[in-house]
Amino acid sequence: MTDQILLFIGAALTLVWGIAHLFPTKSVVRGFGEISSDNRHIITMEWVIEGVALIFIGALVVTVTLIDSASPVSKAVYLLSVVALVALAVISLFTGFWVRFLPFRLCPIIFSLSAALILVGSIFL
Repeated sequence: MTDQILLFIGAALTLVWGIAHLFPTKSVVRGFGEISSDNRHIITMEWVIEGVALIFIGALVVTVTLIDSASPVSKAVYLLSVVALVALAVISLFTGFWVRFLPFRLCPIIFSLSAALILVGSIFL
């Protein structure tokens, strides 16, 4: 039971952070000041894509946990989710972490924590 709680917490953290990416998109893009229309669209696309990817990872972990957390498919989903979150954490550490805006600095921490919770939860199944 504790293993599933860890999985749900890791997934929820990922889901919530993904949803949190979607709301400030316009203000983040405006924060870049006067930029070309193409650059505005690229920044918007990248910001939304990260949010959607996080929502997908969290939803996928929740779904397989609800269906059968101990199945081989679920374990593969957990492993791939951990790998994706660690990759996002590393990318964020070398890019957004150095921005003064606090939410950017939180990304590698949140991604790493989510990955750790999902990994530990999946190990004890």
